[in-house]
Amino acid sequence: MSRFIQLHVLTSYPASNLNRDDLGRPKTVRLPNGERLRISSQSLKRAWRCSEAFQQALAGNLGTRTKEVGKYVYLALTEGATFLETLRDQNAAGTLTKLPAGKAKNIARAIGGVFGVMQTEDAQDSWRPFKSEQLAHLSPAELESVDALVEQCRASGNVPDGEALKLLRKDAAAVDIALFGRMLAANPECNVEAAAQVAHAMTVHNAVVEDDFFTAVDDLNRTDSGAGHMGVAEFGAGLFYLYLCIDRELLVENLGGNEELAARALDALTRAVCTVSPTGKQNSFASRAVASFCLAEKGDAQPRTLAEAFMRKLPDNENGDVLAAAIEALESKRETFNRIMGEAPDSLSFSHKQGTLAEVTAFVAAR
Repeated sequence: MSRFIQLHVLTSYPASNLNRDDLGRPKTVRLPNGERLRISSQSLKRAWRCSEAFQQALAGNLGTRTKEVGKYVYLALTEGATFLETLRDQNAAGTLTKLPAGKAKNIARAIGGVFGVMQTEDAQDSWRPFKSEQLAHLSPAELESVDALVEQCRASGNVPDGEALKLLRKDAAAVDIALFGRMLAANPECNVEAAAQVAHAMTVHNAVVEDDFFTAVDDLNRTDSGAGHMGVAEFGAGLFYLYLCIDRELLVENLGGNEELAARALDALTRAVCTVSPTGKQNSFASRAVASFCLAEKGDAQPRTLAEAFMRKLPDNENGDVLAAAIEALESKRETFNRIMGEAPDSLSFSHKQGTLAEVTAFVAAR
């Protein structure tokens, strides 16, 4: 089994603002020769794991990231529904025994406290005391454990403590947790090291953030020729390079040795990487894009990004084709590293001229 899987992906986005900074501008990164547009790894990973393709391929094997376990425990106990029912529908009304609000609150804070320090009372937010201060990424098995404990508390009316509150599992066995890891400050022994490392995507060429001044017309204003609203939207465009490295051995370990689930996870991840875009400002720009090129590598050699291929201006080619120049630069840099290191991972790629996504996903998923 090849330990490391590396993906090198080129995707061209038209005018877009997929991932905004604190000022609402597209994120950027500054290199010695100029500024590039950037999409953060956090934005990419959320888009992939929440995508329809990922959810369908791995249904029942994906976790839930939340601060609000305590809130849904409280709702379950006061509305007479199970905990899992309230997760699906906050307004679920069940036929089970309902506990008084005060008792339900104490139970909810005890269970919610397993996943992080609980917040304090706040008159402006009635749900605040039921929320933890940190996000916790929980597997289906862990949520089922919460559900079972809630029913025990409903039957006994007691606040759980001690062994009853050991709800977290080191072997979380959820694909998104196994791939992207989790950090639990309140329970570090249940942290999971990520099997997938994801770089921030950046344009292979210099790019600028542009301003789009726009106006909106008031449909019922028939006397004033002025605009009903004016604003500015910022955007950028370019060809982005993305690098991922997946430790297959760690992925299998994180999934409790389940090789079949690990293969499905790799297939789904590769498909999502090549076909799913972050959702930022999609209604304004319709900037959905699929990968124009993907190089997959497998082997035991030390992983390495090929981002150095884009540290300087791309060489001009006869057609002015940025994609062709970027592919050439990537392949040249790969050959250089292979020669220097004396190691050449197995590889397969697709582009506009050859190969398919199906062939690459099968290559990645195979042992």
